[in-house]
Amino acid sequence: MEILAFGVQADEKPLIERAFPAPHQVRCLDVFLNEDTAPIAAGHEVISTSVNADLGAPVLEALAAGGTRMIAQRSTGFNNIDLDVAERLGMTVARVSYYSPYSVAEFAWTLAMAVNRRVVRASTRTRDFDFRLDGLMGRDLHGRTVGVLGTGKIGEAFTRIAHGFGMKLLGWDIAENPVCRELGMAYVPKDQLLAESDLVSLHLPLMPETRHLIDAAALKAMKDDAILVNSSRGGLIDSAALVAELREGRFTGVGLDVYEAEAGLFFLDKSLEAISDDTLARLVTFPNVLVTSHQAYYTEDAVGQIVEATVRNVLDYSAGRRSENVLVPRS
Repeated sequence: MEILAFGVQADEKPLIERAFPAPHQVRCLDVFLNEDTAPIAAGHEVISTSVNADLGAPVLEALAAGGTRMIAQRSTGFNNIDLDVAERLGMTVARVSYYSPYSVAEFAWTLAMAVNRRVVRASTRTRDFDFRLDGLMGRDLHGRTVGVLGTGKIGEAFTRIAHGFGMKLLGWDIAENPVCRELGMAYVPKDQLLAESDLVSLHLPLMPETRHLIDAAALKAMKDDAILVNSSRGGLIDSAALVAELREGRFTGVGLDVYEAEAGLFFLDKSLEAISDDTLARLVTFPNVLVTSHQAYYTEDAVGQIVEATVRNVLDYSAGRRSENVLVPRS
């Protein structure tokens, strides 16, 4: 069987190509799956997709018409997949339910520290041999309050690091994590967490209930000098509302590894094109905002685990087995 893998980054390609055992083969494409590229999958029973693939009804129907019966998504999130349509079409869908939580948690802290200590501005200055410290003053995080929205595996790893900094820990989630409790975390209502935290970090899945969880009202509830970090899903934050607050001069720093309209932009070279997304174009102009291209998961450890899980998902499908990674079972 030849598996067709969409949206493969250059660093990922050798890992994926050597991961599948014979007689399976994999062909890697750097293009992302959408309505325009779906016909490429014709004749392939199994495809693998990235987190920014378009797996809405039109794409799924095109895939099914071309003979695709199994989709192995190389991510934990699956909000880009219309599972009801996939089930109706008799398609099996699997994801990667677990990979290194430290990759994302550590990167979230990278964003937090970078905006707090003005690292990007400082680096830009020194490249021009400007060694002034004006405007580069940050704050100690020791003794300050961190609010963690979502205390699952990644939120727990983030909290462990915060505990190492000696911060006061506040958490919000539908279920309390006993490890976070042991570290000294107090679970409080969301509004209280936002109002009291010097640093707010998001570690939640994107669902209808969490979409724009950080809306205009939530942003206004935060401290004027707070730091906001999102390394989870872009749709958790109302980006237009965030721009409005930033224009008022609020927030010490904002670190975003994700953006709600990132599909069609992130992972691609758009440097020679005009960006039509006015909200994103405005976000990257603020001196206290750092935007990266959904790279928090991108470590050798995490990507290796993602590839291994994807291979297992395909082998399970071929053997008629079902695991915890299956979102829509084989019909």
